[in-house]
Amino acid sequence: MRMFLRLLKESFLFAVNSVIVNKLRTFLSLFGITIGIFSIISVFTVIDWMEKSIRDSIATLGDNVVYVQKWPWSFDPNLEWWDIMSWPAISTDDYKAVRQKSEKTESVCFYVFQPQTIKYKQNQASDAGVVAVTHEFENLRSFEIEKGRYFSPEESASGRNVAIVGYEVARRLFENTDPVGKQIIIGGHKTSVIGVFKREGKGGISDSGMDELTAIPFNFGKNFINMRSNFLNSVIMAKAKEGVAAQELTEEIVMVLRASRRLKPEEAENFSINKASMITQGFEGVFAGINIGGWLIGGFAILVGGFGIANIMFVSVRERTNIIGIQKALGAKRFFILWEFLTESVMLSVIGGLLGVIMIFIGTLFINYLWELNMHLTFSNVILAVMISGVIGIVAGYAPAYSASRMNPVDAIGYSFG
Repeated sequence: MRMFLRLLKESFLFAVNSVIVNKLRTFLSLFGITIGIFSIISVFTVIDWMEKSIRDSIATLGDNVVYVQKWPWSFDPNLEWWDIMSWPAISTDDYKAVRQKSEKTESVCFYVFQPQTIKYKQNQASDAGVVAVTHEFENLRSFEIEKGRYFSPEESASGRNVAIVGYEVARRLFENTDPVGKQIIIGGHKTSVIGVFKREGKGGISDSGMDELTAIPFNFGKNFINMRSNFLNSVIMAKAKEGVAAQELTEEIVMVLRASRRLKPEEAENFSINKASMITQGFEGVFAGINIGGWLIGGFAILVGGFGIANIMFVSVRERTNIIGIQKALGAKRFFILWEFLTESVMLSVIGGLLGVIMIFIGTLFINYLWELNMHLTFSNVILAVMISGVIGIVAGYAPAYSASRMNPVDAIGYSFG
């Protein structure tokens, strides 16, 4: 064991000395691996950020919540878009039917989305998303209120002119002032701001979640939204009771709505049942494809870096041929020579990989500062970078190290005098 540690120490010192003495060669070796690791780990960092953002966004939908809408979230080969166009929009009658007849729902909410221009004094947010929601919305959609409060039951029931604005809407309308208590204009109606949603940030399924939305009581929204339109963007959200699977709730809601809409047994449903799991399953293939693409893109860069390490190591072996001969003449074993050059190759590769990781870390800080995307370099990707660098160092350095270890000491010493 002591002999092995001594061998490791001497190999390491030889490698460090070679790296310091041959600065240009070291730089060229590091540059190839640095670019390779930067390419592959930066791709994986972006993928991790995308996947986390999307999964967090899906989580806000709730894995036990069913969404009843006119349009399906996933492609159905049995449906034609013109058939779906003729379907009636989800109505308050559908909402009342589910609320009254479903026995497996813990909570049911109805909301309508419509773009509106929101004004405050001289400022305005054009085409801002307004959602007119029933009071149960807070029980089914995950969000936090940073300032102010949610609607009271009385405000929801009476359709009071009150609103909760998203973070970005508040920033555009009120700039640096507190929005709570201010009067805004929505759909031509003066409306009191009673709260501000906590910022959710960019990324995920929707680009900014609740940040660009303004929520109002449903009974207030009826004053300026055409609830009879066949193109109404309306949704029923139904949350399953504890112990009830989403599929069970789906089947019950289908039966309730078929009865409510008086559909005959042979007739197909004229509504869509959507669940968060549908989105998750759809993105699994996307994530797998992006990962494969990341390996391909980074793989070529790593391959180029590996060839650079191998070429530089062959040059290093030729330059130190007489030294190798002297070492072997003094009794150095083949393993020692092999280990010496492999250590240098791995050291160069790992240092280059770490430089690539540092570049990515600085890049994420810069991106988060400019766009606040909450992108981070994970510890697992750092370990992956070190492992890839180490493997490339071993693979690229083995052939030069092996050729050095097999040299004849007499020929090697005489090489410098030839």
